[in-house]
Amino acid sequence: MSGAGLEQIWVYLSASPLLHLLATLLAFLVATRINRWAGGTPLLHPVIVAIALLIGFLLLTDTDYATYFEGAQFLHFLLGPATVALAIPLYDHRERVRRMLGPIVVGTMTGIATAVISAVSIAMVLGADTETLLSLAPKSVTSPIAMGIADKLGGIPSLTAGLVLLTGVTGCIVGPWIFRLTRISDPTIQGYSMGLAAHGFGTAYCFASIGAVAGAFSGLAMGLSGLVTAFVLPPIIHLFGL
Repeated sequence: MSGAGLEQIWVYLSASPLLHLLATLLAFLVATRINRWAGGTPLLHPVIVAIALLIGFLLLTDTDYATYFEGAQFLHFLLGPATVALAIPLYDHRERVRRMLGPIVVGTMTGIATAVISAVSIAMVLGADTETLLSLAPKSVTSPIAMGIADKLGGIPSLTAGLVLLTGVTGCIVGPWIFRLTRISDPTIQGYSMGLAAHGFGTAYCFASIGAVAGAFSGLAMGLSGLVTAFVLPPIIHLFGL
């Protein structure tokens, strides 16, 4: 095919918002292959690699984020249903959840308080401004919920989304090492810990590397932490005078 023909195809594709949806899907497929080639290391998590590929694509084509999001927003919409769908495997283990209700409540409240207070305290010591602190506070919650919370608090949702990704990747790297060090082998504990600390990344890791039970409890932790954080975070932030 001639250069003129390729140019005409590009002009046609670039005028369609579906181009960026296609680019997102292709970037994730390539990122998945790269992650498998690297042995599944969390350092090259498909989401992180896909983001890097998409940034390169947008810079190369001189495309602004608003234009990109116009085509890729369908995938953003699916984040909500995908999160709700995690209730399906959890339903199969509802009796175990009922028996562990006490530890789940205590663990959720402790985990949320620790995540928020430690992150905000360290950032304040390092001199972060108020807007950054408010963006950082919900970083341990899954992206759709975290961005909404940050927006309501007065933070920067896009910054929060980036911090959520970093938190998830860090959790997937450190979590398995902590389990080996502490000799924790119970899939319910592993799953709930990963979901509470690493949200969607941790849940995906549990389903892929630990098992369905761990994945179900990770999904439960991710959903509960998002719900509880929406109510608990504003009073905690108020204690910091923000």
